[in-house]
Amino acid sequence: MTTRSRRDALLGARGRVGPTAGKGGKKNPGDGPGSGTAVITRSKTQTQRPSMYRVLLLNDDYTPMEFVVGVLCNFFHKTLEDAERIMWQVHTNGVGECGIYTYEVADTKVTQVMDHARKHQHPLQCVMEKK
Repeated sequence: MTTRSRRDALLGARGRVGPTAGKGGKKNPGDGPGSGTAVITRSKTQTQRPSMYRVLLLNDDYTPMEFVVGVLCNFFHKTLEDAERIMWQVHTNGVGECGIYTYEVADTKVTQVMDHARKHQHPLQCVMEKK
């Protein structure tokens, strides 16, 4: 027996290598059930929703109401009516929710508001808490 025919006998039709192997949808002999082929299944990866954070404004006795409304309109894209409603919540309850965001967005908004308040010399506090 030659080396080539010996290899073919050991590998059978499944182990053929060459230009015709697996092309054109042709079935090789022995590709049916029980031929030793395996089915590979992929598990579906479950993505978890990101944690959400509430961005809150805290009341103080020095920051003007107009400034708070401006912050809500500029940084949180609130309408004038919504901004005034949230501003009154801050004024009467001591805290008002500006929005709910992912961690990165909430952190960025808190930093922007705090920097803006410091730039204009207001003690306005903006914090975030996990929802």
